[in-house]
Amino acid sequence: MTDDVAVLGAGMHPWGKWGRSFTEYGVAAARAALADAGLAWTDIQLVVGADTVRGGYPGYVAGATFAQALGWQGARVTSVYAACASGAQAVNAARAQILAGMADVALVIGADAAPKGFFAPAGGNRPDDPDWLRFRVLGATNPTYFGLYARRRMALHGDTLEDFAQVKVKNSAAGAANPNARYRKAVSAGEVAASAVVADPLRLLDICATSDGAAAVVLSSMEFARRHTTDPVRIRAVSTVTPSYPKTVLDLPDFATDSAAAVEPPALGLRASIAAAAYEEAGIGPSELDLAEVYDLSTALELQWYEDLALCAPGEGAKLLRDGATALGGRIPVNTSGGLASFGEAVPAQAIAQVCELTWQLRGLAGDRQVPGARVGITANQGLFGHGSAVVAVR
Repeated sequence: MTDDVAVLGAGMHPWGKWGRSFTEYGVAAARAALADAGLAWTDIQLVVGADTVRGGYPGYVAGATFAQALGWQGARVTSVYAACASGAQAVNAARAQILAGMADVALVIGADAAPKGFFAPAGGNRPDDPDWLRFRVLGATNPTYFGLYARRRMALHGDTLEDFAQVKVKNSAAGAANPNARYRKAVSAGEVAASAVVADPLRLLDICATSDGAAAVVLSSMEFARRHTTDPVRIRAVSTVTPSYPKTVLDLPDFATDSAAAVEPPALGLRASIAAAAYEEAGIGPSELDLAEVYDLSTALELQWYEDLALCAPGEGAKLLRDGATALGGRIPVNTSGGLASFGEAVPAQAIAQVCELTWQLRGLAGDRQVPGARVGITANQGLFGHGSAVVAVR
């Protein structure tokens, strides 16, 4: 297809708490991706950096920061911020320039050096940011948010604490086989249940950590790719849609005014709309997928993604898990990388890391976590302030 771009190289810096600069991690991942592509840094015509707003000014201009660290060589640079969706937005920015004929080959990099605990608001107080208001006015930090989602699933669908724990069990088994994962130890359901309660009903092992790490991919036009490989992994779709609501401009902070009238909810929620747009652009349906990498900030949220990706009917996410369909060897393995359960969050890198996992899986190079014969995969995540992302890769 003329709208495909090729993934020529994928590389990562292992996740952990290394105590070094995000730039160092990003450069290591970039060099690994370049080596995987068989290209020199001087071959790159465009650098797109996924921004890390906790990295000071260099983090806000990540594209130029990485280009400078690799050595100025005249490449175009672009920097992208979309919270947890930054990596996929960066992939899409590179893809757009390649498809527009502005570059033949691009390097996309995301890296973070995350602090422990809750993230302080970048730029200070943000009274015009609904997410900041959620934190400050309601005290609903992200783990609280995850706990509410979990309680909702328990009330509506009958999900249990054991179901949530089994997501962690599944993902930790995959992460144990991934050399780039931070946590490389299989975890039992009993260990999840015995971990501290963070946001009832979720335990510590139900919720992902914050991590340092980096990921990078080399993308190119199909014409450029044909000069370097005979069967490249291709990116066929990138979805970056935002939510749909009856009123799109809020008179903050007057929430009462905005919720006073009864209105029909949108046909699809944000996560489902992210997936639907990706499927439509790629010209595929969920039945054609061989694997998926989803944004498991919490174990309960992974179950919700099964339904939003239409891997099963609404309310049947836990059943899909219980049937073993989403485990390695199942009908549609989810988070073969180990997911955020095994990596933790390195915010601007994680959506790129998902693309790296699809690349290795579709090449047949994922080792003990390989999905046999994988040809089509999807990634999915979301970021604060309505950022969505999904990437469809094929071979």
